[in-house]
Amino acid sequence: MRNRDSLRFKVARAVGLFAAAISITWGMAVISGIRLAEDRVLFRQLKLVAEDYALHYSAAGGSATDSSYIQGYDQIKMLPPELIDWASETPSTGYYEFQEHELHVAVLSAGTPPQRIYVVFDVAGIEAASSEDWWWFSGLITAVILLTLVAIGLGAVVGQRAIEPVTRLGDVVGRMNPEQLSDDDWRHIRAADFPTDEVGLLARTIEKTLQRICAFIERERYFTSAASHELRTPVTVMSGALELLERSDLSNGNARAVARIKRATNDMRTTIEMFLCLSRETDDAHHYEHFSVAPVVEQAIDQHRHLLVNKNIRVESELSTSPELFGHPQAFAIAVNNLVRNAFEYTPRNQGPITVRVEQYTVSVENRSVLDVANGDQFSAQSRSENNSFGLGLNIVRRVCEHNGWTFELRKNAESVVASLSWSPQETLTAN
Repeated sequence: MRNRDSLRFKVARAVGLFAAAISITWGMAVISGIRLAEDRVLFRQLKLVAEDYALHYSAAGGSATDSSYIQGYDQIKMLPPELIDWASETPSTGYYEFQEHELHVAVLSAGTPPQRIYVVFDVAGIEAASSEDWWWFSGLITAVILLTLVAIGLGAVVGQRAIEPVTRLGDVVGRMNPEQLSDDDWRHIRAADFPTDEVGLLARTIEKTLQRICAFIERERYFTSAASHELRTPVTVMSGALELLERSDLSNGNARAVARIKRATNDMRTTIEMFLCLSRETDDAHHYEHFSVAPVVEQAIDQHRHLLVNKNIRVESELSTSPELFGHPQAFAIAVNNLVRNAFEYTPRNQGPITVRVEQYTVSVENRSVLDVANGDQFSAQSRSENNSFGLGLNIVRRVCEHNGWTFELRKNAESVVASLSWSPQETLTAN
C-alpha cells in the first residue's frame, strides 16, 4: 500500500489541513479586527477634533488655529492640489477618506453666517504604515506554517495510535491463504487482544466468520472423503460382478449391455476419485511425480470413443509434442478426461470434427457448440446458469485446476467451444 493511501497519512493530512484552515481564518480575523478597531478609533477621534475645530472657528469669527495635523480651509483654491477637483464638485457635509494621499477631510458648516469649511487631517503619522501590513502577513504565514507542521506531527502520532489495531488486524488477515484455510486459522485473529471498540467488534466478527468457514470446510472435506470411500464398496462389487459376467458366454445384446454397465462403473469410479482428489487439501504434494502429457490425452480419447458411436464425428488429434509435467497425475487425468468426455458427449450429430491439441503448456479440446451464443461473456453466463448443458464435470475441472495451480479456460467463438487446461512454464522446467 502506498503511504498516501494509508489511513495514517489521511489522518495526518486531514489534521494538517484543518489546522492550516483554522490558523488562516484566525489570523485574518485578528488582522481584520485590528484594522477595524484602528479605523473606528481614528474616525471617532477625528470627528471630535472636527467638531471642536468648528466651535473654535465660529467663536474666533471665522478663523482658527491650525496644527501640524489639522488644517482648515474656507476657500477651495486654498486646499491641497490633490483635493481641489474633488472640492469643486461641492461635496455634501460629512467625512471623507483619501487613502492614496493619507488624508481625511471633514466638510462642515460653521461660522456666522454659516459657510462651508474643509478640515483636512494629515494621518500619515497617525495610521499604521503600509509596511506594517507586510509584517503582519509575514507573521501570519509563519504562524500558519508552524501550526500546520505541529498539527501534522500530532496527527501522525494520533493516527499511528488509532490505526495500529486496524493495521495489526489487516496484517493477520493478510497472512492467511483464502485458498487453503486450515482448521485453526481463525485462532490467529485473537480477537481478545483488540480493544473493545469498533476495531475489536470487527476482529470478533472476522474471527467468528472464519471459525464458521473453517468448520464448514472441514465438514465438507470429511463428508466428501467419507462419501467417496463409502461409494467405493458398491463400485468394487459391481466391477467384480462384471468381470464374472464377461467370462461367461453372453449373447451380443447382453455383451453390449455389460459393456455399457462397465463404462458407467468406470465413470462412477472416476467421479469418486475426483471427489477424493478434491477432499485432499494438504497431502497432495506426496502424490506429485513426473509424467508425460500426451499418453494421458490419448488414453482419455480412447476411453471415451464410445460416446461418438453413430454420431458421424471425426476426432483430430494434434499430439506433435509431449511435454512432461511435475504434478498430480491422477488429478491431471481427471481434468483431461472431463474435457474430452464433455466434448464427445455434447457435440451435435454430424457437427465435427473434434480437435484435441497438446502444446508445450496447454491441452485444448475444440468442438462444435450446442448453444447459440454471440460472445464469450454470454456463453460463460449461460453455461453457469445452465450447468446441465455441460454436466457437473466442468465445475469439478475448475476445482481440480484451482487446487493444483493450473488454469482452466472455456471460450466460445462463432462456430465452436474451446476448453483448455494450461500450466506455468515453471512446472515444465521442474519436470525437466
